[in-house]
Amino acid sequence: MDTRSTTLLNAKLFEYEKELSSSHWSSIRQGAMFGIYSGWLSLINYSVYSLGFILGSVLKSSEDQYRSNITDILVVISIFAQCLNFFSFIGPDFQSFSEARGAAAAVFRLIDEGNDASINETDVWKEDAEANYDINGDIEFDKVNFIYPSRKDAPILRNLSLIARAGQTTALVGHSGCGKSTCISLLNRFYEPSSGQIMIDGRPITDYNVKQLRQKIGVVSQEPLLFDMSVYENIRFGKVNATRAEIEQAARESNAHNFIMQLPNKYETLVGERGMHLSGGEKQCIALARALVKQPTVLLLDEITSALDNVSEKIVQEALDRACKGNNCFFSVFRIDISYCTGRTTIIIAHRLTTVRNAHQIYVLDNGNVIEQGTHETLMTKEGSKYQAMVKRQQMKRIYDDTDDIMSIQKATEEEEKSIIERSGLFSGVLTVDGNKQGPKPFKQRFVLLRLLSMNSPEWITILVGCIACLLSGAAQPLFAFLFAKTVDVSNPPK
Repeated sequence: MDTRSTTLLNAKLFEYEKELSSSHWSSIRQGAMFGIYSGWLSLINYSVYSLGFILGSVLKSSEDQYRSNITDILVVISIFAQCLNFFSFIGPDFQSFSEARGAAAAVFRLIDEGNDASINETDVWKEDAEANYDINGDIEFDKVNFIYPSRKDAPILRNLSLIARAGQTTALVGHSGCGKSTCISLLNRFYEPSSGQIMIDGRPITDYNVKQLRQKIGVVSQEPLLFDMSVYENIRFGKVNATRAEIEQAARESNAHNFIMQLPNKYETLVGERGMHLSGGEKQCIALARALVKQPTVLLLDEITSALDNVSEKIVQEALDRACKGNNCFFSVFRIDISYCTGRTTIIIAHRLTTVRNAHQIYVLDNGNVIEQGTHETLMTKEGSKYQAMVKRQQMKRIYDDTDDIMSIQKATEEEEKSIIERSGLFSGVLTVDGNKQGPKPFKQRFVLLRLLSMNSPEWITILVGCIACLLSGAAQPLFAFLFAKTVDVSNPPK
């Protein structure tokens, strides 16, 4: 069944709602349990007041030594009610304990990996007495097969064989899920191949100490992870004992130094959680600086411009122009002049095929295997080739995207101008929506609540029940105060 038929039969919406069904009923059960919990607490609380008043009236009317005045009775009742009310604050904390317990399990499992050989197939904790290996950058995949442990029924790599020569640029292209990024995980030894082997400089990758191997590799992914710390500290994570001069040099190589110096506190500026205070291009430049600060022999850059706009992509492209002139580079995704990357082994993982035109070797992957290889020129001369079809399809898409970008920019500009005018009108009491129209118009927000209710008209039964419940809940406290005052008044008749 093709996409058009699937959409026509509304199958996508059906499958989406089907997947949401379990979480939908789970949320309903959670809300019901919380409502029962809150209701029982209120019932117990008010029952204490009722029993207290009943017992208090008996004690007050008693003629023996247990006779009490109304003040003592009210104090005792209030103390008991407050004690029970404090139990209501315990409930929400149980959820926090449950979440902490689930998170701690993963942390403890990670800590135990160092001593549990059955869990830790790749011994990253082992210290190798042998001297550090000198890696030149020749990388070879020899009939590599791989299946993710969680998806044993879906092979990712099937007899994959490719070679990346030191000092040359090799590109891996293909549709999503063909196994390009899996190569990065295998090179970092996050996973082990099911069969076949990966060799660096003619030596199996398993012969290298994992810790030493990863010290030779710098990684920048599509979504860089920055911590809620200063720019300086985020770069220093690449090399803990790096000097300030080394950090600034890495920032210059990644084209980040100039914009860092324009930040309020320069290198000491906090980037926010996950780098929220920076643009996408700035985050990528800092992540690249973090990878370059240790002068890695191999640099892995996995489609780091695919989520950037054109302006940010240009900034990071300039950073790669500089970075690829260093020691060794491995995965990149930029439209750079690759002929200048003579010092680094560069393998480009890219969806945008304009980034791989100057590669020395291009491998087209499909279903975990190499189906075509050659330079851009040789592949484009092959009529009917997969690579040629991909290039032509992306060229057409780029034409439409450029047109859409122009229209989007114009629309965004108009909306921004309108927003500015509206915000000014809120303070002046006047709003002019169209600059070409003469005369101000009063700015009024009419019937916002009614409009909101009309938009939610399919849920009117739920809204009605909720409103009635809110009214009853809101009336409980005033009614209780009224009855409480009446009780005190009756208990203290005028003399």
